[in-house]
Amino acid sequence: MKIKPFVLGIASVLCSLVDALPSPGNETSKPQASDRMVFAHFMIGIVSNRKSAADFDSDMKRAKDLGIDAFALNIGVDRVDPFTDTQLEFAYQSAANNNMKVFISFDFNWWKEDSEASQVGQKIARFGGKPAQLMMDGKVFVSSFAGDRVDVNAIRSAAGRPIYWAPNYHRPESTDISKVDALLNWMAWPNDGNNKAPKPGRLVTVQDGDKKYMNALGGKPYIAPVSPWFSTHFGPEVPYSKNWVFPSDNLWYERWIEMLNLKPRFIEIVTWNDYGESHYIAPLASTHTDDGCSKYVNDMPHNGWMELARPFIAAYKAGASSVNKYIKDEQLIYWYRPAPRGVNCDATDTCMVPADNSSGNYFMGRPNGWESMDDVVFVVSMLKSPAKIQIASGSSQQVFEAKAGATAFKAPMGVGQQSFAVVRDDKMVLAGTSPKDIIDGCVCGIYNFNAFGK
Repeated sequence: MKIKPFVLGIASVLCSLVDALPSPGNETSKPQASDRMVFAHFMIGIVSNRKSAADFDSDMKRAKDLGIDAFALNIGVDRVDPFTDTQLEFAYQSAANNNMKVFISFDFNWWKEDSEASQVGQKIARFGGKPAQLMMDGKVFVSSFAGDRVDVNAIRSAAGRPIYWAPNYHRPESTDISKVDALLNWMAWPNDGNNKAPKPGRLVTVQDGDKKYMNALGGKPYIAPVSPWFSTHFGPEVPYSKNWVFPSDNLWYERWIEMLNLKPRFIEIVTWNDYGESHYIAPLASTHTDDGCSKYVNDMPHNGWMELARPFIAAYKAGASSVNKYIKDEQLIYWYRPAPRGVNCDATDTCMVPADNSSGNYFMGRPNGWESMDDVVFVVSMLKSPAKIQIASGSSQQVFEAKAGATAFKAPMGVGQQSFAVVRDDKMVLAGTSPKDIIDGCVCGIYNFNAFGK
């Protein structure tokens, strides 16, 4: 959020810098041009209501302006989503019109790994020759969600053209690496090794995943995941009931710093528009249907996360190890949950009744893993020179010293108004108040562990 000057008018207490996360160091080597690329995962399954290629234009233009090179178009199978080809045609045409690239990501939650490899190849044959198709080393770039058991040779045969196969296999250590050109790691959040939040004695970090995939690849390109959040809260009102969180907190900032150090060939943002799992960075106004998540997504923008990513993407592509020189505009970006984690919404929450749990992802009441989320307001300053950062969360007022560059701060969550300011040389440089208060209650009667961010 680029906030406008105004007088905050609070009595502030200088806080210990222990609460401030470190800023990346100054750049010491001259950035080099690179062939690194940034993708963003785009869910076709929720845009069946788009009427023409023009309906994709705002997404294409916004992503390109941010520095994203291509959308990974996540698709289900035609027998479930009969609108898929129509929307792919629109997306490919819009990408061509806006000098953007796209590629298909086959979602094997829906495609049958054991019997539909030829159909996957046929889809590639239909779209792989279009002008907006991302090509890599002269091959059609193709990805997936899952699909460890799919017959890659059958896909290649049916595609009728060389493909650059870069799937998200969940067990890279068991993969025949000779059959892939790259691998995508989807697990962008700390977890317990079983697709849930960490538990005592069971922590798998995102860095652990990086190492596992890179070791399996043996030098082949790695698609590293970067994601800001994860919270899903679907009850029995939909057939895909699921209710859990991964601890996300300051993950978006920390992960981008890691990317400047790791320097993978590719990065994939998880995601552009998966509103149902709360890791969207696209504006809420991006045309889409409601898959049942509106109860915790309405009025919960994540736009600030795009602006946070902008200089990091530029630094990553330049091969830089610091974001400092890529900050063009001074900004404060903030995010927080709309209520403390301990509020009791049992009387009204939509997940307080039994639902189909064949997936193992449904839990009644608060989302599984809720204890792993901190009651904290997160702020990242993006500055050209040092300044003081003022955070007023409810009745709590705190002041931090910020260096030039991107620096993260956290303040205890307080019920009430949320205000922020940048002070330099005793002058208010940036200041503003969030349009959303933190409440000691239930937003729309439910447990909402999504983030509000500007």
